[in-house]
Amino acid sequence: MAQSKGRLVWNHSTHLQGLIPILEKLITYSGITTVTPGVISRSKGHCPNLKLRVSVPIRGGYKAIARQGKTVQEVFIVTDLSHQELETAINTVLN
Repeated sequence: MAQSKGRLVWNHSTHLQGLIPILEKLITYSGITTVTPGVISRSKGHCPNLKLRVSVPIRGGYKAIARQGKTVQEVFIVTDLSHQELETAINTVLN
């Protein structure tokens, strides 16, 4: 865990149920600067429990995908952590 806390950006009025508390835990990790929930969309598959996984690298960090039920939300994470370090941090806050 970190000394300095990252920033959670609120740019949408809607979020996946249960996602914000997870993101608030995630921004306490050292190396995570900013977390921004993005676009919500529908998927064909069904995911009964909330999942968050690292998707693709972006400039300055990674895009992650949050899934619950048939709903999907992008989450942009600005960090200097490696892909594996970020996966570990996400798995820690999900459990």
